[in-house]
Amino acid sequence: MSSPPSPSPTRWFKALRRTRLGEPCLKTYPLECVDLLKRARAAFQAGRTAKESFRLAQLEAVVRMLVEHECDFVDALGRDLHKPRFETVVSELILVKNEALHAINNLKKWMQPQRVERNLSTTLDECVVVSEPLGVVFIMGTWCSPVQLCLVPLVGAIAAGNCAVVSPSEHTSHTAELLHRLIPSYLDNECFHVILAGTNDLAEVVELKFDHVFFIGSREEGSRVAQAAARTLTPVTLILVGKNPCYVDQQCDITTTAQRIAWARFHNAGQSLVAPDYILCHVDVKARLVQALKCCLMQFYGFDPRESQSFGRMVNMEIFNRTKDMLWRSGKVAVGGQVIEAEKYIAPTILTEVVESDPIMQHEVFGPVLPILTINNVDEAIAFINKQEKPLCVYAYSSNSKVISRLMSETSSGSFCSNDSILQSLMVVLPFGGVGASGMGSYHGRCSFDTFSHRKSCLLRGTRFECVTYLRYPPYEDRNLSLMTWASTLSQKSQGWCQIL
Repeated sequence: MSSPPSPSPTRWFKALRRTRLGEPCLKTYPLECVDLLKRARAAFQAGRTAKESFRLAQLEAVVRMLVEHECDFVDALGRDLHKPRFETVVSELILVKNEALHAINNLKKWMQPQRVERNLSTTLDECVVVSEPLGVVFIMGTWCSPVQLCLVPLVGAIAAGNCAVVSPSEHTSHTAELLHRLIPSYLDNECFHVILAGTNDLAEVVELKFDHVFFIGSREEGSRVAQAAARTLTPVTLILVGKNPCYVDQQCDITTTAQRIAWARFHNAGQSLVAPDYILCHVDVKARLVQALKCCLMQFYGFDPRESQSFGRMVNMEIFNRTKDMLWRSGKVAVGGQVIEAEKYIAPTILTEVVESDPIMQHEVFGPVLPILTINNVDEAIAFINKQEKPLCVYAYSSNSKVISRLMSETSSGSFCSNDSILQSLMVVLPFGGVGASGMGSYHGRCSFDTFSHRKSCLLRGTRFECVTYLRYPPYEDRNLSLMTWASTLSQKSQGWCQIL
């Protein structure tokens, strides 16, 4: 069924920009959001998204959209981020397609009620957990991976049977325009909508009262979104930017380590939620690691990365200036350091002689800058990591399994990966999310389905066997208590209790 298209995000963005510049402007988008929310809620309450066949059709439409418009996505991300086609296809489009195909292949199983263990008193009853959709959810992506960070959560919302309003980042306007144009052409127009709210206006949209809010972005923005959601008791999932440490042990393959770290840190010009933010290595390893990283950068991007078709640019002048200032005020440039303001270009840069108090270590880094700090042993590395806020990712490179085990068990983070970087965040079968300051909740695969579902406990009983259940009624007797205790206690292996109400 077709319906009038949603208002242009370009118009909203220009209106918001005029407002911030002090020009008179009637800010109408909250009212338009209210209308979209009403339409989505009406569609949900009518049961439009409930059937498995509807969900499958929408998921298949997502795959079809990505296949049929691959060139459009490559062009939009090239214009927004100077992102190479290879990176767009691998880290954006394939990831979303895999999520959608995984959901298609497993949806029937996910939707089935899950039976749970019963005790003697409920042997003849049916105890199940039913996954029911939450309703209308609000999904806010971010600009560093503007396709997958909008569409992967949307896949989960669709699979779980929800309606959704998606807000791509205003900073990647070409990609936002493309999503705004394509999603209504492929997905149900009553259930799924695209808006563009400015970063500072997200809290106002959240207060319109959705059934779940999914946000990916900075801690500051995430805090504002969470506070706005709390005012209407709306549950949230927050995937927040942090500083991801990378430990390089003395026992490791330096060449392979350098290649994998360099790829992870400098792809998309360092604009990634999950890239290694800084390296912790022994002083004896540093010189060899720096030299290996320098060789990798030459191999990846040539003598002048500015001329490479494989290296991107900063998304806007704000991010460019912020990264440039931190670069110039921290450590010593060992490799790179060149900047060209007119192109928003910052060369792949490695910093040495960095200390914990440097600006590059105090703030989130969205740029191609890799600081290296030296430590004396793995104990010192673990202590350093644990002294910081809990990160989204921890990386460890070592051929010593005991070292890897210690880093994994003695630090806390949203995810952990040994002897590689980023890949753990791309796997459909692994939940991905933060902990502590790096967020709450997770997504990907079955976990996305669960995030956008309410797991409802259901006990299905009949009215027979009152000759047994009468034991719970007053007047209470010790004999009845003994029988009730025996009947309601689970077996030793589960070590759980079930109370009869």
